Amino acid sequence: MAYLNDHYLKLKAGYLFPEIARRVRAFTEANPDAARRLIRCGIGDVTEPLPQAVVQALHRAVDEMAIRESFKGYGPEQGYDWLRHAIAQHDFRDRGIDIADDEVFVSDGSKCDCGNILDILGHQNRLAISDPVYPVYVDTNVMAGHTGEADAHGAYAGITYLPCTPANGFIPEPPQGAVDVIYLCSPNNPTGAAASRAQLEAWVNYALQHRAIILFDAAYEAYIQDPSLPHSIYEIPGARECAIEFRSFSKSGGFTGVRCALTVVPKSLRAAGADGEMRPLHPLWLRRMTTKFNGVSYLVQRAAEALYSADGRSQVAALVSHYMGNAQVLREGATQAGLKVYGGTNAPYIWVATPPGVTSWAAFDRILGTANVVITPGSGFGSMGEGYFRISSFNSRANAVEVAARLQSLRW
Repeated sequence: MAYLNDHYLKLKAGYLFPEIARRVRAFTEANPDAARRLIRCGIGDVTEPLPQAVVQALHRAVDEMAIRESFKGYGPEQGYDWLRHAIAQHDFRDRGIDIADDEVFVSDGSKCDCGNILDILGHQNRLAISDPVYPVYVDTNVMAGHTGEADAHGAYAGITYLPCTPANGFIPEPPQGAVDVIYLCSPNNPTGAAASRAQLEAWVNYALQHRAIILFDAAYEAYIQDPSLPHSIYEIPGARECAIEFRSFSKSGGFTGVRCALTVVPKSLRAAGADGEMRPLHPLWLRRMTTKFNGVSYLVQRAAEALYSADGRSQVAALVSHYMGNAQVLREGATQAGLKVYGGTNAPYIWVATPPGVTSWAAFDRILGTANVVITPGSGFGSMGEGYFRISSFNSRANAVEVAARLQSLRW
């Protein structure tokens, strides 16, 4: 008899974005006229074409693959040396951060790595996860059997939830008790809040005190506009001994359909084995990558390398400027609609409080049905997200302007 992984049965409903897609599909089938004017500001998918430096690099790489002498087969699972060097140099060492080339691991997505990292972390870890937050952090721990059952509010036993509210600027604070694995996301998805240096210092000090590990998701660091805000957890002294950082080219280089990301695992990072001995995680992650992953394609890695060229950096800056311009338009539109607005200044997401008495999903249905705009209900990011919704700025400028106008025409 074959058995299921019963931990999957503990998951609540469907993953947030498939549920949004289901509701949108039902609406458009029932309202074909409205479907033609639908604007999607829900899932954080980019809309603008790839940077020209990337397109040119892809063409060159395809030409190489057409010739026996330059053809590439299997590559190193952890990434080609030249891309790992470019990442470590430009993203870290040029900014005064001590990261070696071989501490960078290239992958096909930070979403994947946020889940895959659990392969090298024990089931007995006490977890701390922000609320609201990207749902993958919670769901992958449920799938791995690191939690108990969910209660009536959807909170899982075994997780310390870190409330993110207007009172703390939507940046979680270290808990009073001890935890072992901490998920931090800055700039935050979904709230758009970015942690200050002092806030990250508090977390690093907490992790060092409790021998905890911070899983730091910096997928949106390119969108930080405030020069005083850290782009990397490793800007904080001591973070090499307590943190793993995830980054992605999806939103900075438009790679959502191309797929390339990276994870940094410092060689100085250690965790306890069953015998209590502290051992490095770097060789375990290397073993995991070489056993379970065949690497990102040569073509895609050459495309990612092009993002670090002079033209590539300029074109990434232009992409970021475009989406942040959209964020400003959407912030102003939601504010003029009489809504309380957060985020959108150091991240491509606008976090909006629903009118009094309106739930997140009710706001979703109202905005879809009346304004024909798809947003993301805040409750899908955790119980503390109830009473909010997220608007993504990944769109054309014309669509951003139109959405801002439609929001102002709503009558709640």
